[in-house]
Order: sequence, then C-alpha cells, then structure tokens
Amino acid sequence: MNRNHPTVPAPLCASGLTFNRLGLGLLLAGSHAVANAATELPTQNIGAQAPSGYQADSASVGGFSETPLLDTPAAISVINEDMILDQQARLLSEVLKNDASVGQSYAPVGYYENFEVRGFSLNAASSYKINNRTITGEQNVALENKQRVELLKGLSGLQSGVSEPGGVVNYVTKRPTDIRSVTVATDDRGSGYLATDVGGWFGSEQQFGLRANLAHEDLHSYVEHTNGQRDFAALAFDWNISPDALLQLDIEYQNKQQRSAPGYQLLGGSSLPHHASPKKLLGHQSGSKPVTNESLNIGGNFEYRFNDDWTGNLSASRSKVVIDDYSSFAWGCYGSTRCSSVKVPNYFSPEGNYDLYDFRSPDDSRRNDEVQARLNGRFDAAGLGHELTVGTSAFRRVVDRREPINQWIGTGNIQSEPENFERYNGALNDSHKRLDSRQYGLFLSDRIRFNEQWQSVLGGREVRLDEESFDKDGVRDRHTQRYVFLPQAALIYKPINNISLYTQYSKGLSLGGQAPWFATNSGATLAPTVSRQIEAGVKYDWQRMSFAAALFQMRQAYQYSRPDAAGDFTYVQQGQQKNTGLELSANGWATQRLQIAASVAAIRSRVEGTGTPAYEGHQTLNVPRLRASLQGDYALPWLDGLALLGGMQYSGSKYADRQGHVATGAYAIFNIGSRYSTRIDGYDTVFRLTVDNLFDKRYWRDAGEYMGDDYLFQGAPLTARLSASVNF
Repeated sequence: MNRNHPTVPAPLCASGLTFNRLGLGLLLAGSHAVANAATELPTQNIGAQAPSGYQADSASVGGFSETPLLDTPAAISVINEDMILDQQARLLSEVLKNDASVGQSYAPVGYYENFEVRGFSLNAASSYKINNRTITGEQNVALENKQRVELLKGLSGLQSGVSEPGGVVNYVTKRPTDIRSVTVATDDRGSGYLATDVGGWFGSEQQFGLRANLAHEDLHSYVEHTNGQRDFAALAFDWNISPDALLQLDIEYQNKQQRSAPGYQLLGGSSLPHHASPKKLLGHQSGSKPVTNESLNIGGNFEYRFNDDWTGNLSASRSKVVIDDYSSFAWGCYGSTRCSSVKVPNYFSPEGNYDLYDFRSPDDSRRNDEVQARLNGRFDAAGLGHELTVGTSAFRRVVDRREPINQWIGTGNIQSEPENFERYNGALNDSHKRLDSRQYGLFLSDRIRFNEQWQSVLGGREVRLDEESFDKDGVRDRHTQRYVFLPQAALIYKPINNISLYTQYSKGLSLGGQAPWFATNSGATLAPTVSRQIEAGVKYDWQRMSFAAALFQMRQAYQYSRPDAAGDFTYVQQGQQKNTGLELSANGWATQRLQIAASVAAIRSRVEGTGTPAYEGHQTLNVPRLRASLQGDYALPWLDGLALLGGMQYSGSKYADRQGHVATGAYAIFNIGSRYSTRIDGYDTVFRLTVDNLFDKRYWRDAGEYMGDDYLFQGAPLTARLSASVNF
C-alpha cells in the first residue's frame, strides 16, 4: 500500500474476534469501547502506513468509550502514529508541539517533562494516562508501543475525577497484529537508536495475540555533558476468549539515565540572561551523577458483551516510577554581594552569578494504582434514545521519598565554566511515606438522542477524596477528607451529518499545590481547588478534512507565593485565574497529495483578587497570547513513495515574571524533512530525514514555574535526524 494516498479501510476483524450482531463491533484500539450499532468500524492499521494519514475521526479520552469526534462535546487533539513516525518523535514535547494550545512548563533536558494546556499546568499525579488509566507523570513515557496520543483540552472531572483544569494526555497502546519491523536511527550529534516491533496471532483459532516492542537509545544531547541512554521493553497481549469476551494486557518498562540541565533564572529578577547558549550546561561538575528514571506501567482490560445492547468492562492498572535524582543545581544568588540585602534572592545576580548546589534525592518513588468497573448500554425510553454509562472507580497514589540533600557548594557565572567544588559526603536522609491519596468515584453519563439533529450528554461523578500527607520524619501533618460532585452537561446540534455544534459546562477538582522551601509555610500542601469551565465549539468534516473551533472560559483558584513587606513569602490560595481563549484546527488531506495538521490558539489569561496588585492586570506567567502550529506532507508526483515534510511552530512573547515586567521574545521555528517508501530485496522500507529548527533560531521555549521558582529554558538548536525502518 502506498502510504501517500488514502485507501478505504476494511471492516473490523481483530484476527478472529468479530461482533456481528446488528453490526456491533469492539474497537481494539484505544479504550476498547462499544461502538454505535449502525456503524461498521474501520480497522486500526498498525505500522508506518495508515490509510487516514494525520486525520483522526474518533478518540477515547473524551468519554468512557471510543466515540466519533463529531459526537464528542469537547476539544480533542489526536496525534497518530503517522505523525509521530514522520517527526521521529521520542518525547511527548515533540508530539504535543503539534497543538497550539500546549506549551512546556518546566521540562529540562534529562528530566521528566511537564506541560501547560490552555494556560494551566498539568499535574504529574493525575494528568497523564495510558489506555485511559492514570499513570505517574514523573516519567518520559516511551512512544515505541503507542498507536496515538490523545489530548483532551479542558476539564475532565467526569472522566477522571480529581485532575487539573488544563486537560488530560492519554497514550493509546498498539494492539497485536502480524508485524516484523526494525528501525535504526541517528542524528547530527551521533546518537544511536535501535527499535524492534514484533507481533502476531497464534492458537488453535488464532485467539491469542502478542506484540513486543524493544528499544535502545544512546542519547547525545545538544546540551554539553548531558549524554545518556535509554532502554525500553513492552508487551501487549490480547485473548479473544469467546465471540463476546476479550481480555487485553499491557506491560512496559523503561530505564533512562541522563544528566539533567538546570534552567536559567532572571538576572537580578529583572532581565533575561545575556548571550545564553542552549548548549551550555549550567553548574557543570565533572563528578555529578545522572538522573536515573525507572518506570513500570501495567494495565489490564476485560470486556464482556451481555447482548446486542449491553457490555461490561473491568480495568485495572499500576504505574510506578523510581527516580534517583541527582543534580549540580544552579539556583539563586545568596553567594553574590549584589544579592546580600535580599531575604530570598531566587534569581541570578545582575552580572550572571548563581549559587551551585549538590542536590541528591535518590529512591524517590511514586506509585499510582487504579481500578474501574463500568456498564455501557443502549435503550429507548419515552421516545428518546439513551446511551448510558454507569460505573465506579478507585484510585490511590503513594509517594515515598527522602528529604532531599541540597548542599551549597560554591558559585558560578553564566558566561564561564565553574570550577569543580568539593561534593557533599554526608549521609542521606531516611526515606518516609510523604503522601497517601485515595480517591473513590461513582459516575454516570447519559447520551440522550432527541432526533437526528439534537442530542445531549448529561453526567457527573461523585468523588470522595481521602488524603494524608506526612512530614520529613514520616509524621502525619495533614488529613483531608472531602466529598464533591463534578457535573458535566453538554448539548449537541448536528444540522447535517458532517457538522456538529456543541456547548458544554463542567466542574473539576484539583489537588492543592505544595509550598516551596523558602516560604514561611514550607512544605505545606494546600486544600483541593475547584475549577469551572464553559465551552462552545463547532466541528466540520469536509471530504477528507476535519475542521474544529472552540471558544472557552476557565476559572480556578490562584495558588502562589505571596510576598510581604518584610521580604518573606507565604504560599496561599487567594483570588482566581481566568483564562479565555479561541482554538482553531484543521487536519487531513487538503489535496490528493497534500495533507496538513494545523492549529491556532489565542488565550487571554488573567489573575484577580490575589491581594498582590502587581500580579494582576496583565497576561499570566509563561502563557503567550498566541500560538500556532503547522505540519505538512506532500507526496511528489514524479517519484512514487517520496514525500516532502515541513512544519512550523510559532509562539508570541510571554512573561517570565509575575509582575509582567520581563517578557521573552516571540519566535517562529521552521522544520523540513522527507520520507521515502520503497522495497529493498522484497522488504518494505521507509527512510525518514527531519531537520528541526532549520535556521538555528535562539529562543526561550519555557518560562515556567516549578516548586515556587521561575526558570528559563532555551529551545534546541538545529537538529537533523535520519532513520530507516524495514518491515520483514
């Protein structure tokens, strides 16, 4: 099959499992959901060549089952395997750059990444999922075994319970299929990459399916002294127990070791660093250790069809991450005479001096466990069609860690290499449980069809939150118990089959933030916060293109370190942050040979009622007013199998301080590439070349906040990557 041209998908037949009653199918990709009986489901083609290209017509993250995007009253982005492969993405940041509503929010090289969506930061505890089960976000999830990445923008209280207002990222794993593939890759810095993808079906009736993904990567980073390596293994298992029963299991393990690169801070708290290089490692110490991140994600899903209209589902997951966090960390300027009169100088000195700390926090363990049971059914009542989902869930998050060692060892300057200082040689602190958070939920969602044009989605989740936090000695210092109902209501109007207009109201609950070490209430975790959202949108499928527009307004309590006249800070919840925005997107085949994925996001973000007037009346920290993203793929007519790739990411300026005095500049990054699909000795082979940041632009990609401090990270310089994939 020529990947450059779309083909007509075949009906679903998952190697022996076909539900034929009234055309009801079980979709094996995504959240394993029951589809509409009137719809014949397409195959999810696994591999480098998918018939739909960059376009997606359904997602699982917007509800409790796989649902057409036209019937989902929410803004959802789907970045599928085609785009992930063409962009040679290895990190989530390289995937989410395709959505203009997303920015980075403390994502250092060598550390796990975090993001802000619609101007609100995601939370590692609750904002990331695999197959719709929550994982620990303190990891860079591998992409080798992922079929697509889904992004639900906005509140997800009904689907997820306690979560951040920005949204939810959901990774969908590949399912077993007949495949034998090897990929090798390198880049202009000499990195090495090898990955295999092997799968097939077996058994007397081909009822068992296995798929294994293995990868090894030698990382040669653009930041000096931060090379590392990564090893990954994943296994997916499907068992078609009967025509009505399906069991699916997933397990993946990753070990990554790489030095982390500290971020810059403002000079004197009032200006951007001068002549900063993205290749320079601040605070380099030759004897410093790499950060080791070891992650294990396990998930299982059992689905049973009772009859043509009712199905049951039971799923469970465990996600665990152990981080040995070491860093020669650049922070503040206590050691500089220009900062001596400031009580908390959490910035570099005006001449670029910074303090250097030996940071050590090994055995930092995070574990998420989740189980969910749900019942899906369809019936008619009072002349209305209902698609009902009811269920219950339980979620637990446990954090065990040592009180970190953060020993001052010397000073450095951003324009020079620091000398090697004597390292900390004392004992480590004992490890204790620091958080035990349990969440129980009862949820209900009913899609009511009034006629061919009108439908509504009404639902809610009753959440019980039972959370304990502990101090550095393991003594409980807080016990929070809270019950809250999270409603969601939406109305959908479809004047014709390929146009959908919707409006939605939803409510969410987020965990409170933790006070930074320099605050007067250091280490305190604040109470959960409530957020609210209203959204209206339109979606339009025209020929082989999908268009969408969404207008939203979101509100959440504002959490920040409030300064006082004495120069101290106290971490508080006071006032609110209100974000209002417009999102536009277009995905699919613009012509017979050209496919595009484009998005634009304009966001107005303000805080009010904080008690700190200097923080109000202007755009909030790290949120540009405008972002845009474009990816194109053009199949050349004069050589079959050859395509030109290109893209662009634009960001307006954003503030790097809460007072709105210092702003990073706007920037546009251009990328080019090519893909050549051919056959060599009878084997399908695909070569890919990508060049990111073609003009080697210097820019500040991230001015986010982490643990109460503001950091600045530069974007990657020009980077060229080359890969070859062979299917045997």
